Amino acid sequence: MVEQVEIEYKTMLTEKEYHQLLTYYNLSETAFKTQTNYYFDTADHKLREKQFGLRIRTTTTHAELTLKTPIEHGLLETTDPLPKEIAASLIDSEKILSTGVVAQRLRAANIEPDSLRMIAALKTRRAEFPIKEGLLALDESWYGQQHDYELELEVSEPLQGKLAFQSLLHTFDIPYRPAKNKIIRAVEEKS
Repeated sequence: MVEQVEIEYKTMLTEKEYHQLLTYYNLSETAFKTQTNYYFDTADHKLREKQFGLRIRTTTTHAELTLKTPIEHGLLETTDPLPKEIAASLIDSEKILSTGVVAQRLRAANIEPDSLRMIAALKTRRAEFPIKEGLLALDESWYGQQHDYELELEVSEPLQGKLAFQSLLHTFDIPYRPAKNKIIRAVEEKS
């Protein structure tokens, strides 16, 4: 089990802006990893009501189950690593693990893990690397009929991080375009 606080600022990018950033940071194919997120909620949207996010993420090398819950500044991420074969079985059955810390946190919030079902999936090609302002991620994502580009800056302190994010956008002459969380974009596309 891993717990960490996530404080991030993000904006949607145009395809042109995305490619300008790839060129600026000199990113080659080896800088990218592909990940697929499978999102879950109850039939009556209990997680969404609580502003929780729940996903199984798979990559070529690993898989994990992560619950994101709101805290004062950012989100608390609680993650249970999953063997790839267990993750594949859970995805096939559209269920989550009923044991582990994530399941315990859900039960503490009066949500039974067995009541969850898969609600959407989203595939992302991501380059993630440290810059002086924080951890920068450039994402190209596909979900349903949608294809988009996004910049995320993960920081350790909210106020300085927001200023650093705004400065970064200014440096590249990128206007701020609000980016809904990936789970929201994937679910809205599906419905």
